[in-house]
Amino acid sequence: MSRVGKKKIDIPAGVTVKVTDKNIEVKGPKGQLQLDLYPGIDIKVADNAVEVSNTDDSLRNLNAMHGTMRAHISNMITGVSQGFVKEMQIYGTGYNIKAQGGKLVLGIGFCHPVEMVIPKGITVDIKVPATRGNEVPAAFSLAGIDKQLLGQFAAVIRGVRPPEPYIGKGIRYADEIVRIKVGKAFGA
Repeated sequence: MSRVGKKKIDIPAGVTVKVTDKNIEVKGPKGQLQLDLYPGIDIKVADNAVEVSNTDDSLRNLNAMHGTMRAHISNMITGVSQGFVKEMQIYGTGYNIKAQGGKLVLGIGFCHPVEMVIPKGITVDIKVPATRGNEVPAAFSLAGIDKQLLGQFAAVIRGVRPPEPYIGKGIRYADEIVRIKVGKAFGA
């Protein structure tokens, strides 16, 4: 049995959890999320808490999904009550970012601006629209209630131009540490 899966999930005030035989629906002040249940995983709502249980401890994949389903449900409850935020930065002279017409437009050193459609349910807040030298990066944050969708969109943005290891320019998470390599040393 999963150690993570055994923990009960407390339901905060203002959040409702409805379980049917095929899915779970969580509603809160920030919105609503829905998740299809994995066969063999039982979910019970009682005493302002959600309890996830496994129907057969001998099956290895059910033990793995036990903890995974509990984590997904916990993230759903946190998302509809508090929401999630990813802070990101862009390093590189002349790099910039802007949001226009439901798209994120990145000017990151390519011969063309990179346009990305912002998924429904995610909001973009641009704090610093353009880099100022190598010291002040462009900064923006992504916010939403669906942790998986938010993390996936942040990873796609970062993947357009990941930080390179010699100067450090590129797109990175705000709390990410990029180890800078030493360049080539030229002999006399």
